[in-house]
Amino acid sequence: MALSTDIRCVAARVYFLPVLTRVPLKFGTETLTHVTCARVQLTVTDRAGHRAEGWGETPLSVAWVWPSTLSYECRHTALKALVKQLSHAWPDFDVWGHPLEVGHDFLSQALPRLLAAANQENPAREPLPYLAALVCASAFDIALHDAFGQLHGLPTYATYNARYMSRDLAQFLTPAAQSRVSFAGRYPQDYFVSDPARQLPAWHLVGGLDLLEPGELTGGEPKDGYPVLLTDWIARDGLKCLKIKLRGQDGAWDYERLVRVGQIALAHGVTWLTADFNCTVTDPAYVNDILDRLMREQPRIYGMILYVEQPFPYDLESHRLDVHSVSARKPLFMDESAHDWKLVRLGRSLGWSGVALKTCKTQTGALLSLCWAKAHGMTLMVQDLTNPMLAQIPHVLLAAHAGTIMGVETNAMQFYPEASEPEAAVHPGLYRRRQGEIDWSTVRGPGFGYRLSEMQRCLPEN
Repeated sequence: MALSTDIRCVAARVYFLPVLTRVPLKFGTETLTHVTCARVQLTVTDRAGHRAEGWGETPLSVAWVWPSTLSYECRHTALKALVKQLSHAWPDFDVWGHPLEVGHDFLSQALPRLLAAANQENPAREPLPYLAALVCASAFDIALHDAFGQLHGLPTYATYNARYMSRDLAQFLTPAAQSRVSFAGRYPQDYFVSDPARQLPAWHLVGGLDLLEPGELTGGEPKDGYPVLLTDWIARDGLKCLKIKLRGQDGAWDYERLVRVGQIALAHGVTWLTADFNCTVTDPAYVNDILDRLMREQPRIYGMILYVEQPFPYDLESHRLDVHSVSARKPLFMDESAHDWKLVRLGRSLGWSGVALKTCKTQTGALLSLCWAKAHGMTLMVQDLTNPMLAQIPHVLLAAHAGTIMGVETNAMQFYPEASEPEAAVHPGLYRRRQGEIDWSTVRGPGFGYRLSEMQRCLPEN
Protein backbone atom coordinates (compact mmCIF):
# COMPACT_ATOMS: atom_id res chain seq x y z
CA MET A 1 0.00 0.00 0.00
CA ALA A 2 1.47 3.35 -1.06
CA LEU A 3 1.64 6.10 1.56
CA SER A 4 2.11 9.81 0.95
CA THR A 5 5.04 9.69 3.36
CA ASP A 6 6.95 7.12 1.25
CA ILE A 7 10.42 7.99 0.00
CA ARG A 8 13.06 6.69 -2.35
CA CYS A 9 16.74 7.53 -2.73
CA VAL A 10 17.67 9.75 -5.69
CA ALA A 11 21.33 10.61 -5.01
CA ALA A 12 24.26 9.49 -2.87
CA ARG A 13 27.68 10.86 -2.08
CA VAL A 14 30.51 9.16 -0.19
CA TYR A 15 33.39 10.58 1.84
CA PHE A 16 36.26 8.50 3.22
CA LEU A 17 37.68 9.81 6.49
CA PRO A 18 41.00 8.25 7.62
CA VAL A 19 41.55 7.88 11.36
CA LEU A 20 44.72 6.85 13.23
CA THR A 21 44.59 5.11 16.60
CA ARG A 22 46.59 6.51 19.51
CA VAL A 23 47.17 2.98 20.84
CA PRO A 24 46.76 -0.34 18.99
CA LEU A 25 43.54 -2.34 19.21
CA LYS A 26 43.72 -6.11 18.81
CA PHE A 27 41.01 -7.83 16.74
CA GLY A 28 41.39 -11.60 16.86
CA THR A 29 44.76 -12.34 15.27
CA GLU A 30 45.21 -8.80 13.88
CA THR A 31 46.01 -5.41 15.36
CA LEU A 32 44.24 -2.22 14.31
CA THR A 33 46.35 0.93 14.06
CA HIS A 34 44.15 2.92 11.65
CA VAL A 35 40.70 2.80 10.14
CA THR A 36 38.73 4.47 7.36
CA CYS A 37 35.25 5.76 8.15
CA ALA A 38 32.77 5.90 5.29
CA ARG A 39 30.45 8.90 5.61
CA VAL A 40 27.44 8.97 3.29
CA GLN A 41 25.06 11.72 2.25
CA LEU A 42 21.78 10.49 0.73
CA THR A 43 19.16 12.62 -0.97
CA VAL A 44 15.59 11.31 -0.89
CA THR A 45 12.32 12.44 -2.40
CA ASP A 46 8.70 11.82 -1.52
CA ARG A 47 5.90 11.29 -4.05
CA ALA A 48 5.14 15.02 -4.14
CA GLY A 49 8.73 15.86 -5.05
CA HIS A 50 9.86 17.20 -1.68
CA ARG A 51 13.52 16.43 -0.99
CA ALA A 52 15.71 16.01 2.07
CA GLU A 53 19.24 14.90 2.89
CA GLY A 54 20.31 12.31 5.41
CA TRP A 55 23.70 11.25 6.75
CA GLY A 56 25.19 7.97 7.89
CA GLU A 57 28.63 6.78 8.84
CA THR A 58 30.45 3.62 9.80
CA PRO A 59 34.07 2.54 10.31
CA LEU A 60 35.23 0.08 7.65
CA SER A 61 36.82 -2.14 10.29
CA VAL A 62 38.74 -4.48 8.02
CA ALA A 63 39.97 -6.98 10.61
CA TRP A 64 36.54 -7.34 12.19
CA VAL A 65 34.48 -7.73 9.02
CA TRP A 66 37.01 -9.80 7.07
CA PRO A 67 39.43 -11.90 9.14
CA SER A 68 41.92 -13.27 6.61
CA THR A 69 45.55 -13.80 5.71
CA LEU A 70 45.09 -11.41 2.79
CA SER A 71 46.93 -8.14 3.23
CA TYR A 72 45.13 -5.34 5.04
CA GLU A 73 45.36 -3.07 2.01
CA CYS A 74 43.88 -5.68 -0.33
CA ARG A 75 40.84 -6.01 1.88
CA HIS A 76 40.64 -2.29 2.60
CA THR A 77 40.66 -1.47 -1.12
CA ALA A 78 37.92 -4.02 -1.79
CA LEU A 79 35.70 -2.54 0.92
CA LYS A 80 36.11 1.00 -0.40
CA ALA A 81 35.36 -0.21 -3.93
CA LEU A 82 32.12 -1.81 -2.76
CA VAL A 83 31.12 1.40 -0.96
CA LYS A 84 31.59 3.29 -4.22
CA GLN A 85 29.46 0.73 -6.07
CA LEU A 86 26.76 1.12 -3.43
CA SER A 87 26.73 4.88 -3.98
CA HIS A 88 25.44 4.17 -7.51
CA ALA A 89 23.21 1.25 -6.57
CA TRP A 90 21.12 3.09 -3.97
CA PRO A 91 19.82 5.84 -6.30
CA ASP A 92 19.17 3.19 -8.97
CA PHE A 93 17.03 1.14 -6.56
CA ASP A 94 13.50 2.10 -7.58
CA VAL A 95 11.61 1.13 -4.44
CA TRP A 96 9.36 3.45 -2.42
CA GLY A 97 8.44 3.18 1.23
CA HIS A 98 9.51 3.79 4.80
CA PRO A 99 13.30 3.42 5.28
CA LEU A 100 12.86 0.10 7.05
CA GLU A 101 10.85 -1.19 4.09
CA VAL A 102 13.23 0.17 1.45
CA GLY A 103 16.23 -0.94 3.49
CA HIS A 104 14.88 -4.45 3.90
CA ASP A 105 14.22 -4.77 0.17
CA PHE A 106 17.66 -3.43 -0.72
CA LEU A 107 19.39 -5.83 1.67
CA SER A 108 17.43 -8.82 0.43
CA GLN A 109 17.39 -8.01 -3.29
CA ALA A 110 20.22 -5.68 -4.32
CA LEU A 111 23.04 -6.31 -1.84
CA PRO A 112 23.46 -10.06 -2.56
CA ARG A 113 23.72 -9.29 -6.29
CA LEU A 114 26.27 -6.55 -5.71
CA LEU A 115 28.36 -8.77 -3.47
CA ALA A 116 28.29 -11.64 -5.97
CA ALA A 117 29.30 -9.28 -8.78
CA ALA A 118 32.14 -7.78 -6.74
CA ASN A 119 33.51 -11.24 -5.99
CA GLN A 120 33.08 -12.42 -9.57
CA GLU A 121 35.05 -9.43 -10.84
CA ASN A 122 38.03 -10.52 -8.77
CA PRO A 123 38.00 -14.36 -8.76
CA ALA A 124 41.66 -14.58 -7.72
CA ARG A 125 40.91 -12.85 -4.44
CA GLU A 126 39.36 -14.51 -1.43
CA PRO A 127 35.61 -13.70 -1.54
CA LEU A 128 34.50 -10.63 0.32
CA PRO A 129 32.28 -11.85 3.21
CA TYR A 130 28.63 -10.94 3.64
CA LEU A 131 29.42 -9.26 6.98
CA ALA A 132 31.79 -6.92 5.15
CA ALA A 133 29.07 -6.12 2.60
CA LEU A 134 26.62 -5.37 5.41
CA VAL A 135 29.04 -2.92 7.01
CA CYS A 136 29.61 -1.18 3.67
CA ALA A 137 25.85 -0.90 3.17
CA SER A 138 25.17 0.32 6.70
CA ALA A 139 26.23 3.94 6.20
CA PHE A 140 23.72 4.25 3.32
CA ASP A 141 20.96 2.56 5.30
CA ILE A 142 21.56 4.79 8.33
CA ALA A 143 21.50 7.86 6.07
CA LEU A 144 18.17 6.70 4.60
CA HIS A 145 16.59 6.50 8.06
CA ASP A 146 18.01 9.92 8.94
CA ALA A 147 16.70 11.45 5.71
CA PHE A 148 13.16 10.21 6.36
CA GLY A 149 13.11 11.99 9.71
CA GLN A 150 14.58 15.12 8.14
CA LEU A 151 11.92 15.13 5.42
CA HIS A 152 9.05 14.82 7.89
CA GLY A 153 10.54 17.00 10.62
CA LEU A 154 10.49 14.17 13.15
CA PRO A 155 13.00 12.17 15.16
CA THR A 156 13.54 9.00 13.17
CA TYR A 157 12.54 6.84 16.16
CA ALA A 158 9.09 8.47 16.11
CA THR A 159 8.41 7.02 12.64
CA TYR A 160 8.58 3.26 13.26
CA ASN A 161 4.81 2.82 13.47
CA ALA A 162 1.65 2.35 11.41
CA ARG A 163 1.40 6.08 10.67
CA TYR A 164 4.51 5.92 8.49
CA MET A 165 4.89 2.23 7.62
CA SER A 166 2.63 0.35 5.22
CA ARG A 167 4.01 -3.06 6.20
CA ASP A 168 3.75 -4.52 9.71
CA LEU A 169 6.47 -6.75 11.14
CA ALA A 170 4.68 -9.88 9.96
CA GLN A 171 5.78 -8.90 6.43
CA PHE A 172 9.43 -9.18 7.51
CA LEU A 173 9.65 -11.62 10.42
CA THR A 174 8.64 -15.24 11.04
CA PRO A 175 8.27 -16.44 14.64
CA ALA A 176 10.14 -19.44 15.96
CA ALA A 177 8.44 -22.77 15.38
CA GLN A 178 5.96 -23.76 18.09
CA SER A 179 6.06 -20.31 19.67
CA ARG A 180 3.00 -18.21 20.43
CA VAL A 181 4.60 -15.08 19.01
CA SER A 182 2.76 -13.12 16.32
CA PHE A 183 4.05 -10.04 14.51
CA ALA A 184 0.71 -9.23 12.85
CA GLY A 185 -0.24 -5.62 13.51
CA ARG A 186 3.05 -5.01 15.31
CA TYR A 187 5.64 -2.35 14.46
CA PRO A 188 9.16 -1.67 15.74
CA GLN A 189 7.92 1.06 18.07
CA ASP A 190 6.01 -1.61 20.01
CA TYR A 191 9.36 -3.07 21.12
CA PHE A 192 11.12 0.16 22.12
CA VAL A 193 11.62 1.46 25.63
CA SER A 194 8.74 3.84 26.32
CA ASP A 195 10.89 6.53 27.96
CA PRO A 196 14.55 6.11 26.90
CA ALA A 197 17.09 7.19 29.51
CA ARG A 198 19.29 10.08 28.39
CA GLN A 199 22.25 8.78 30.39
CA LEU A 200 23.52 5.23 29.76
CA PRO A 201 26.16 3.15 31.56
CA ALA A 202 29.25 3.00 29.34
CA TRP A 203 31.27 -0.17 28.72
CA HIS A 204 35.04 0.31 28.40
CA LEU A 205 36.99 -2.09 26.19
CA VAL A 206 40.01 -3.80 27.74
CA GLY A 207 41.89 -4.87 24.63
CA GLY A 208 44.35 -7.73 24.54
CA LEU A 209 47.24 -5.27 24.22
CA ASP A 210 45.95 -2.76 26.77
CA LEU A 211 48.17 -1.98 29.75
CA LEU A 212 46.58 -2.64 33.11
CA GLU A 213 48.90 -1.37 35.85
CA PRO A 214 52.01 0.87 36.25
CA GLY A 215 54.47 -2.04 36.19
CA GLU A 216 53.62 -2.64 32.52
CA LEU A 217 54.68 0.82 31.31
CA THR A 218 57.67 0.84 28.95
CA GLY A 219 58.08 4.57 28.38
CA GLY A 220 56.97 4.31 24.77
CA GLU A 221 53.32 5.04 25.47
CA PRO A 222 51.61 8.11 23.95
CA LYS A 223 51.92 11.28 26.02
CA ASP A 224 48.81 13.02 24.71
CA GLY A 225 46.97 13.74 27.94
CA TYR A 226 44.70 10.70 27.73
CA PRO A 227 45.00 7.69 30.06
CA VAL A 228 46.99 4.64 29.06
CA LEU A 229 46.56 2.32 32.04
CA LEU A 230 43.25 0.65 32.84
CA THR A 231 43.48 1.93 36.41
CA ASP A 232 43.76 5.52 35.13
CA TRP A 233 40.81 5.10 32.77
CA ILE A 234 38.67 3.82 35.65
CA ALA A 235 39.66 6.77 37.82
CA ARG A 236 39.19 9.43 35.14
CA ASP A 237 35.88 8.21 33.69
CA GLY A 238 34.37 6.62 36.80
CA LEU A 239 33.96 3.36 34.90
CA LYS A 240 31.60 0.67 36.20
CA CYS A 241 31.55 -1.74 33.23
CA LEU A 242 34.56 -3.45 31.57
CA LYS A 243 34.52 -5.61 28.46
CA ILE A 244 37.54 -7.93 28.39
CA LYS A 245 38.94 -9.08 25.05
CA LEU A 246 40.31 -12.62 25.22
CA ARG A 247 42.21 -14.86 22.81
CA GLY A 248 39.91 -17.87 22.70
CA GLN A 249 42.83 -20.18 21.90
CA ASP A 250 44.91 -19.95 25.05
CA GLY A 251 42.95 -21.02 28.11
CA ALA A 252 45.68 -20.18 30.60
CA TRP A 253 46.14 -16.64 29.22
CA ASP A 254 42.38 -16.03 29.05
CA TYR A 255 41.83 -17.18 32.62
CA GLU A 256 44.71 -15.09 33.92
CA ARG A 257 43.49 -12.03 32.02
CA LEU A 258 40.00 -12.37 33.50
CA VAL A 259 41.43 -12.70 36.99
CA ARG A 260 43.81 -9.75 36.66
CA VAL A 261 41.17 -7.43 35.22
CA GLY A 262 38.65 -8.72 37.74
CA GLN A 263 40.96 -7.97 40.65
CA ILE A 264 41.54 -4.44 39.37
CA ALA A 265 37.78 -4.06 38.97
CA LEU A 266 37.16 -5.16 42.55
CA ALA A 267 39.81 -2.80 43.87
CA HIS A 268 38.47 0.22 41.98
CA GLY A 269 34.70 -0.07 42.37
CA VAL A 270 33.82 -1.51 38.97
CA THR A 271 30.49 -3.36 39.04
CA TRP A 272 30.26 -5.45 35.85
CA LEU A 273 32.48 -7.44 33.51
CA THR A 274 31.90 -9.22 30.23
CA ALA A 275 34.15 -11.67 28.39
CA ASP A 276 34.62 -11.43 24.61
CA PHE A 277 36.35 -14.50 23.16
CA ASN A 278 36.60 -13.01 19.64
CA CYS A 279 34.95 -15.85 17.66
CA THR A 280 38.00 -18.11 17.97
CA VAL A 281 36.60 -20.90 20.20
CA THR A 282 35.49 -24.13 18.53
CA ASP A 283 34.38 -26.17 21.56
CA PRO A 284 31.93 -24.98 24.25
CA ALA A 285 34.00 -26.89 26.82
CA TYR A 286 36.74 -24.25 26.44
CA VAL A 287 34.44 -21.50 27.74
CA ASN A 288 32.79 -23.76 30.33
CA ASP A 289 36.14 -24.76 31.82
CA ILE A 290 37.17 -21.12 32.28
CA LEU A 291 33.83 -20.14 33.78
CA ASP A 292 33.77 -23.13 36.11
CA ARG A 293 37.29 -22.45 37.32
CA LEU A 294 36.39 -18.82 37.97
CA MET A 295 33.32 -19.90 39.92
CA ARG A 296 35.47 -22.19 42.12
CA GLU A 297 38.54 -20.02 42.58
CA GLN A 298 37.28 -16.44 42.05
CA PRO A 299 33.57 -16.44 42.89
CA ARG A 300 33.33 -12.65 43.23
CA ILE A 301 34.82 -12.14 39.76
CA TYR A 302 32.57 -14.87 38.36
CA GLY A 303 29.57 -13.07 39.82
CA MET A 304 30.60 -9.81 38.13
CA ILE A 305 30.47 -11.37 34.64
CA LEU A 306 27.15 -10.14 33.26
CA TYR A 307 27.34 -12.07 29.99
CA VAL A 308 29.68 -13.83 27.56
CA GLU A 309 30.05 -12.52 24.01
CA GLN A 310 30.45 -14.53 20.78
CA PRO A 311 33.08 -17.16 21.61
CA PHE A 312 32.30 -19.24 18.53
CA PRO A 313 32.94 -18.76 14.78
CA TYR A 314 31.16 -16.12 12.67
CA ASP A 315 29.46 -18.58 10.33
CA LEU A 316 26.70 -19.98 12.48
CA GLU A 317 25.20 -22.09 9.70
CA SER A 318 28.50 -23.91 9.12
CA HIS A 319 29.29 -24.21 12.85
CA ARG A 320 26.00 -25.28 14.44
CA LEU A 321 27.39 -25.82 17.90
CA ASP A 322 24.98 -26.65 20.69
CA VAL A 323 25.85 -23.96 23.24
CA HIS A 324 23.17 -24.59 25.87
CA SER A 325 25.88 -25.61 28.35
CA VAL A 326 27.47 -22.14 28.11
CA SER A 327 24.22 -20.19 28.39
CA ALA A 328 23.30 -22.33 31.41
CA ARG A 329 26.28 -20.73 33.16
CA LYS A 330 26.05 -17.15 31.89
CA PRO A 331 23.92 -15.28 29.33
CA LEU A 332 25.48 -15.93 25.92
CA PHE A 333 25.23 -13.17 23.32
CA MET A 334 25.51 -13.44 19.55
CA ASP A 335 27.49 -10.67 17.88
CA GLU A 336 29.32 -11.38 14.63
CA SER A 337 27.00 -14.34 13.92
CA ALA A 338 23.85 -12.22 14.18
CA HIS A 339 23.83 -10.82 10.64
CA ASP A 340 20.03 -10.79 10.59
CA TRP A 341 16.94 -12.02 12.44
CA LYS A 342 17.02 -15.41 10.69
CA LEU A 343 20.42 -16.15 12.19
CA VAL A 344 19.16 -14.89 15.55
CA ARG A 345 16.36 -17.47 15.23
CA LEU A 346 18.91 -20.20 14.45
CA GLY A 347 21.11 -19.07 17.33
CA ARG A 348 18.23 -19.24 19.79
CA SER A 349 17.55 -22.84 18.75
CA LEU A 350 21.22 -23.69 19.46
CA GLY A 351 21.19 -22.17 22.93
CA TRP A 352 22.23 -18.53 22.53
CA SER A 353 20.27 -16.40 24.98
CA GLY A 354 20.99 -12.83 23.85
CA VAL A 355 21.85 -10.64 20.87
CA ALA A 356 24.43 -7.87 20.58
CA LEU A 357 23.04 -5.38 18.08
CA LYS A 358 25.25 -3.15 15.94
CA THR A 359 24.23 -0.26 13.71
CA CYS A 360 27.19 -1.16 11.47
CA LYS A 361 25.11 -4.13 10.29
CA THR A 362 22.48 -1.57 9.17
CA GLN A 363 19.85 0.26 11.15
CA THR A 364 17.20 -1.80 9.33
CA GLY A 365 18.77 -5.14 10.26
CA ALA A 366 19.38 -4.07 13.85
CA LEU A 367 15.74 -3.08 14.32
CA LEU A 368 14.39 -6.30 12.83
CA SER A 369 16.72 -8.38 15.01
CA LEU A 370 15.72 -6.29 18.03
CA CYS A 371 12.03 -6.98 17.45
CA TRP A 372 12.47 -10.70 16.80
CA ALA A 373 14.71 -11.17 19.82
CA LYS A 374 12.52 -9.21 22.23
CA ALA A 375 9.38 -11.00 21.09
CA HIS A 376 11.09 -14.32 21.89
CA GLY A 377 12.40 -13.31 25.31
CA MET A 378 16.04 -12.81 24.32
CA THR A 379 18.17 -10.19 26.06
CA LEU A 380 19.76 -7.34 24.12
CA MET A 381 23.03 -5.46 24.12
CA VAL A 382 24.34 -2.79 21.75
CA GLN A 383 28.01 -3.21 20.90
CA ASP A 384 30.52 -0.80 19.46
CA LEU A 385 32.63 -0.94 16.34
CA THR A 386 34.82 1.74 17.94
CA ASN A 387 32.39 4.31 16.51
CA PRO A 388 33.75 7.87 16.30
CA MET A 389 32.23 11.03 14.85
CA LEU A 390 28.69 10.70 13.43
CA ALA A 391 28.73 6.89 13.79
CA GLN A 392 28.44 7.30 17.56
CA ILE A 393 25.01 8.95 17.48
CA PRO A 394 22.75 6.29 15.86
CA HIS A 395 24.75 3.70 17.83
CA VAL A 396 23.81 5.29 21.16
CA LEU A 397 20.22 6.00 20.06
CA LEU A 398 19.77 2.31 19.27
CA ALA A 399 20.95 1.33 22.75
CA ALA A 400 18.70 3.90 24.42
CA HIS A 401 15.58 2.77 22.55
CA ALA A 402 16.33 -0.97 22.60
CA GLY A 403 16.53 -1.42 26.36
CA THR A 404 19.76 -3.35 26.84
CA ILE A 405 20.99 -5.64 29.57
CA MET A 406 23.24 -2.78 30.71
CA GLY A 407 23.96 0.48 28.87
CA VAL A 408 26.10 0.58 25.75
CA GLU A 409 29.64 -0.26 24.73
CA THR A 410 31.50 2.88 23.65
CA ASN A 411 35.25 2.96 23.17
CA ALA A 412 36.20 5.39 20.37
CA MET A 413 37.34 7.82 23.08
CA GLN A 414 39.96 5.25 24.10
CA PHE A 415 41.52 4.74 20.69
CA TYR A 416 40.98 7.97 18.70
CA PRO A 417 39.37 10.64 20.92
CA GLU A 418 40.51 13.62 18.85
CA ALA A 419 38.90 12.24 15.69
CA SER A 420 35.52 13.34 17.07
CA GLU A 421 36.37 16.88 18.19
CA PRO A 422 33.91 18.68 15.83
CA GLU A 423 31.07 16.38 16.92
CA ALA A 424 32.08 16.55 20.59
CA ALA A 425 31.83 20.36 20.52
CA VAL A 426 28.08 19.92 19.93
CA HIS A 427 27.54 16.72 21.94
CA PRO A 428 30.16 16.67 24.72
CA GLY A 429 28.37 13.99 26.71
CA LEU A 430 28.56 11.51 23.83
CA TYR A 431 32.32 11.53 23.38
CA ARG A 432 33.53 11.64 26.98
CA ARG A 433 32.40 9.24 29.69
CA ARG A 434 31.66 10.81 33.06
CA GLN A 435 30.80 8.92 36.24
CA GLY A 436 30.71 5.77 34.15
CA GLU A 437 28.04 7.07 31.77
CA ILE A 438 27.52 8.83 28.48
CA ASP A 439 24.86 11.50 28.01
CA TRP A 440 22.96 12.00 24.74
CA SER A 441 20.62 14.73 25.98
CA THR A 442 22.07 17.17 23.40
CA VAL A 443 20.78 14.98 20.54
CA ARG A 444 17.59 16.63 19.29
CA GLY A 445 15.73 17.63 16.19
CA PRO A 446 14.67 15.65 13.12
CA GLY A 447 16.29 12.46 11.88
CA PHE A 448 18.99 11.22 14.21
CA GLY A 449 19.38 14.68 15.76
CA TYR A 450 22.96 15.14 14.62
CA ARG A 451 22.77 18.98 14.50
CA LEU A 452 25.21 18.87 11.61
CA SER A 453 24.96 22.58 10.83
CA GLU A 454 26.63 23.31 14.18
CA MET A 455 29.63 21.04 13.51
CA GLN A 456 32.82 22.48 12.04
CA ARG A 457 33.90 19.43 10.05
CA CYS A 458 35.67 19.75 6.68
CA LEU A 459 34.97 16.71 4.53
CA PRO A 460 37.61 15.48 2.09
CA GLU A 461 37.03 15.43 -1.64
CA ASN A 462 36.98 11.79 -2.79
